[in-house]
Order: sequence, then structure tokens, then C-alpha cells
Amino acid sequence: MAKQKKLSKGQSRRIKANHQKRLNNADTKPAKGGAQEWQTDNLGATESAVVISRFGQHADVETQNGDVLRCNIRRTVSNLVCGDEVLFRRAKVSEGDLAGVIEATQERRSQLTRPDFYDGVKVIAANIDQILMVSAVLPEFTPSIIDRYLIACEDMGIEPILVLNKIDLIDEAGLNEIQKILDIYRGLGYQVLLVSSVTGEGIDDLKNVLVDKNNIFVGQSGVGKSTLVNTVLPDAEILTKEVSENSGLGQHTTTVSRLHHLPSGGNLIDSPGIREFGLWHLDVERVTWCFKEFREFIGGCRFRDCKHLNDPGCIIQQAVADGDISQLRFDSYHRILETMADGRAGARAPRV
Repeated sequence: MAKQKKLSKGQSRRIKANHQKRLNNADTKPAKGGAQEWQTDNLGATESAVVISRFGQHADVETQNGDVLRCNIRRTVSNLVCGDEVLFRRAKVSEGDLAGVIEATQERRSQLTRPDFYDGVKVIAANIDQILMVSAVLPEFTPSIIDRYLIACEDMGIEPILVLNKIDLIDEAGLNEIQKILDIYRGLGYQVLLVSSVTGEGIDDLKNVLVDKNNIFVGQSGVGKSTLVNTVLPDAEILTKEVSENSGLGQHTTTVSRLHHLPSGGNLIDSPGIREFGLWHLDVERVTWCFKEFREFIGGCRFRDCKHLNDPGCIIQQAVADGDISQLRFDSYHRILETMADGRAGARAPRV
């Protein structure tokens, strides 16, 4: 199976052009209070901090002694996101609400990314220990969305935890059907939590897995991420909104990612809802590897370019027939490859 490049030459050119345009704009049109206006003699010594939120050309950082300061970002510092560990300098005399300048970022231990048609691979958050993938019985329990997030987690080497929310809204028979699907993921070694913010079921288990970790909740909008954040961290006061009765889809309620400290230790990053998690930037071979139950069979097919569909001598198809790989996950794998192909076609299409 031939490898495909993550980004086409055309995409790479557009990304570089966009980046250079932003730099040029920063040079010719400095924002009021921008980093280039700070004089060196007005800045103190270099300190370490963590980005707890990003607002355009500014970011809120928390210092090692707990101070929260709004800082400008040097134009040489690119792609700064919530969770980044940075080096900054305080202003001796503040300008408005700006109290310093971020000079550089430390090397990331991990990062959550997604593809973007204009900017290539976009980083959402940094230095994450585990990703809690929230799904819900309302508006709909969708295993294919879970598989998309699992691919991202496996690709980045970040521990995933599956969280099924709103279990108070389904009867026992319906929950039993969902449990059969969740058993597939449990069998693969993934941790699964069933929770309800209304009844409190599973909330203690949820709080326990967050301790002493840098965590992020991901999932489609409307699955109750913000409600869960309010439940485990009441002081955060995250806005929530019910699922739309007309569309059945959730409404985006969080617009800026923010890092919150948990009372029991550890941190939680609340990020905007993502209805679709694109994977078109990954090689097909990488997606295949990210289905962890496929790994022991990779390379065993009769033909090197086996598509694992109707190809003769496909060992992965045989594993499905033998019950070693679930039909649900196998079908999800091929649906994801189809959407990836559509995504690449969209990326190649001219933008108007």
C-alpha cells in the first residue's frame, strides 16, 4: 500500500503563505500594546509559566507562584495553545491589562491536533496526559465518533478514557444494548465510564481518574462536556446549553479553551466542541495501525497493497470472520477511510 503525504505541495505553499502574511501584518500593523512596543528595559527577568487560555495575540499565563497574568505574545512564538509551558518576562510598568510578554515555549510532551484546510495540522491543546472522550445517549450514541478520537489518541500516544454521559436518559434495555458495544472497547483495554450529572452516578469514578493528570474533554457538542466540567469543578461556572429540539444537535457553548485546576490535584482543559474530527492528514497505513486490534495482522495479507475489503488472502478480513476483530470496528475503519478520502479531495479543491 503506497504511502500518501500528509499535506500536498499546494497545501504546504498555502500554509507558508498564510503564515508569512500574518508575520508581515504583525510587522506593519502592530496592535495597540503589542509585543513589539515593549521596551527591553521595561521587562524583568525570564520566568516559567503555563498558558491557561489564549485570546488572539494575548494569552493568560499562570506563574509558578500562582499569579495569573495576561501577556502579549512575541510574533516569533507561533502556535501557542492552552497547556503550553512558556518562558515570559513581566512588565515593570504594565500597559492596560497586559502585564508581560511571552518570549518562548518549552518543548511539548504531547499535543492534541486536528487538520485544518487553511492552516494544515492545527494544535488544540498541549502537554496532555489523558483524553476523556465524551459521548452521550442524547442526541445519539455514535461509535464511529469514538473511533475517530481513538485514532487520534493512538497516533499521539495519549491515554484515552471513554465517558458515556446522560445515562439517566435511557432505559435499562437501551443501556444494555450500548453496553454490548462498549464491551468491545473494554475488550481492547480501553477504560469506560458511565456517568450522569443528574443522578451523580459514576461521577466519583470520573473525579478519581482526573487526579494528578493534565486532562482534556473532547466530543461532539451537546454531549454534556461543559456540564461535566461544572460537576467536577463547580467554581469554573462553564456555560451550558441544552440539545436543540429542532436539529437534535448540541450548540457550541465554550468558545475559548481554558485550563482549570482540580481541587483534588491535576488540571482539566475545557475546549470548544468539535462535531467532526477530521483525519485526512494521516496516512492510510497509520490509521490502520491506530486500530490496535489490527496490529498483529498487519503485513500478513497475501498482497502488499491489500485494501482489507474484498481482497483475496486478506488476513484482517479473516480475523473478522474468526471473531478476533469486531464487525462494528471493521466497518467503522472503512467508513473512516472513505471520509478521509473526501477530506483530502476537499483540501485539494480551490477555496473561494
